[in-house]
Amino acid sequence: MSINFFTQDIKFTLQNKTKVRQWLTSVAKKEGAEIVELNYIFCSDDYLLALNKKHLNHNTLTDIITFDNSEKANSQQLTANSQISGDIFISIERVTENAEKFNVSREHELHRVMVHGLLHLLGYKDKKSADKAEMTGKENFYLKRF
Repeated sequence: MSINFFTQDIKFTLQNKTKVRQWLTSVAKKEGAEIVELNYIFCSDDYLLALNKKHLNHNTLTDIITFDNSEKANSQQLTANSQISGDIFISIERVTENAEKFNVSREHELHRVMVHGLLHLLGYKDKKSADKAEMTGKENFYLKRF
C-alpha cells in the first residue's frame, strides 16, 4: 500500500501526512477496497486547467481531477477486495477559494476534496443530483471520522 503526496508548480506542504494516510486507508477499507497506490498531486489552477483541457476537453477551472489507474477503471462497480490505484490532482488555489466561499478552514476543504477523489476511485459518481447527494453524504460521513 502506498499513498504519496507531490507538488507540481507550487509550494505546498500537506500537514499531518501520517494521519491523512491512515484516514484514507480506513475509508477505502470501510468501502471494501484496498489502496495499492494513490498519488495526490497538489498544483495550481493553471496546471489543473491544462489537464482539464487535455484529458477531459473542459475549459473550466476545477478543484480536482481523478485518474483511475486500476484494472477496474472501466467497470461500473467495485467487487469485494477491489484494489485502488490512481492519481488525484488538486488545485490548492481552488481549495483555498472554496474554503473561503463555504466558510470552512482550508484544511477541512482540502480533506473534503481528497476524500472526494478517493470516493470517485471507489466508484461513486457526482454528475446527477442523486449521485451528488450520495457523494456529499459520504464525504461528510468520512470527514467526521478524520
